[in-house]
Formats: sequence, C-alpha cells, structure tokens
Amino acid sequence: MQRLAGSAGTRRLAVVGAPIEHSLSPALQAAAARELGLDWRYERRLVAAGELADFVDVLDAAWLGLSVTAPLKHEARQLAATVDVRAELTGAVNTLLLGRELRGWNTDVGGIVRALTDAGAGSIASGAIVGAGGTAQAALLAMAELGAGAVTVGLRTQAKGAGLEALGERLGVRVALQPLEEPLPAADAAVSTLPAGADTVPAFMHPPAVLLDADYARPEGSRYLAALGADRVIDGREMLLGQAVLQARIFANGDIDAALDDEQHVAAAMRAAMVGSGTAGLEES
Repeated sequence: MQRLAGSAGTRRLAVVGAPIEHSLSPALQAAAARELGLDWRYERRLVAAGELADFVDVLDAAWLGLSVTAPLKHEARQLAATVDVRAELTGAVNTLLLGRELRGWNTDVGGIVRALTDAGAGSIASGAIVGAGGTAQAALLAMAELGAGAVTVGLRTQAKGAGLEALGERLGVRVALQPLEEPLPAADAAVSTLPAGADTVPAFMHPPAVLLDADYARPEGSRYLAALGADRVIDGREMLLGQAVLQARIFANGDIDAALDDEQHVAAAMRAAMVGSGTAGLEES
C-alpha cells in the first residue's frame, strides 16, 4: 500500500466509522497526548462501509494510526497485514497502526476485561451476554479470558448466534443461545450489547454480580438500573476508557503491552476528558 510523502512533525490520527459525530475518542486521545507531551492531531472522519481501503490508501506519512468503529471493524481486519490474537479470534480490528505495513489490534476485549475486573469480576465461572452484535464477540472472548466456562446469550435472531457458538468452540466455552424474551440464568457477570434504540429489557432468573451496559447513550442512565440497582451496573464508558488506554499504548509505543509513562495519571486525565465531553452514544458496536 503506497504512502505519499508527509510531515515528520505533527502526527495525525482519527476515529473512522459511520456515524461518527458521537465518538468520544478525540477527547480521550487528545487528553492522552497532552499528558504524554505528544504532538498529535486527532479528529473524526466519516467513512462508510466499503470505503476504508480507499481512505487508508491516500493517507500520507504524517498519519500515525486510526481508531476504527462500526461498521468498519471487519474491513480493518482484512486490511491489516498482522493482527493480535484478540483480533484474529473475533475477526474485528478497532485499532490500526500505519506504516510500511498495517498492524491491527482489538482493544475492545481488553476494555471489557478491565471494566469487569475493576468492578470485582476479575475471575468468573459463568457469563451472560445480551445481544449478538460485534461487541458480543468481544464480550465472549473477555469472559473466556476471565475464566468463564459457560456463557448464555439472549438474542432476538437465533441465526446471529452462529458466530458466537463457533467462537465458543475455539475458546472451550459452552455457549447456550436463547430468545431475548426469556429470563437469563444466573451468571457471575453479564454484558449487554443492546443499542440505544432497543426496547427490550431482558430479565434474569437471579441478578448477575455485575452487568456492563455497553450502551451509555440514555440520558436517564442504563435501562438495567431499575432491575439491578446502581451497585451492580457498570457504565459503558468504563469499557470505552479501558480500550482507549490500550489504543494510546499502541499509538505512543507501538505495543499494546507497553504501559504508558505514568499510565495511572494519563488514564485519570482521559477519564476527566470523557466525563467533560458528556454522554455521546454507543461507541464500540
């Protein structure tokens, strides 16, 4: 993939997807750059399905990387010359590092792992997932990494669960599919991937210890608050923050496992910027 000549000064980055105006990524990564003393220009770029390859092909050498959101994560996986294990398993890339070859990662999984771990669910035996979209794949892998041997998925269209069943087989996790309207069995942790427009609020036979609601667009708060209480519901922005810190590692260090300088302080600044930007919507879907 040929690159045009570019500046060696300010490094350019963007979050790409459609829609994109809701994204909190510019606020998060701008805060990281300020704390790390990096000269980054991070923006939003509207890129529709099927257009990612053409968009990437004309970026010049000033461009450092891209955050990738819906509906482009599978396209990003196809473009990347190398990917991490999480991206390979889920088939989705949400972070691209540009250069002589495209390198891809999936930081959504790590964001979910961090959100659940920080809420006390760092080791689980069972899980539940509400919905079967792209975030559900990341949620299943995150639960497997936390030790889950069985995961129940409540979904409206059973055919959409085939990919989750296949991933469960690869991970050694028993995946059970059931209609969204049926109460979910007891679980140590749950993740809801339902978008803001979904009107179903699934019931639980027994409340999970914690539930991460990936949708944080509702001004009145999570749809699960009334049934589960605030002490059990994790704001979806915790997942967003966790995955954004991992993206900052990649953009700054080229390595998801290489911690940022004074990472705790950087993460606090990113959190403050995210909260200050208000509630924007379901970013990772």
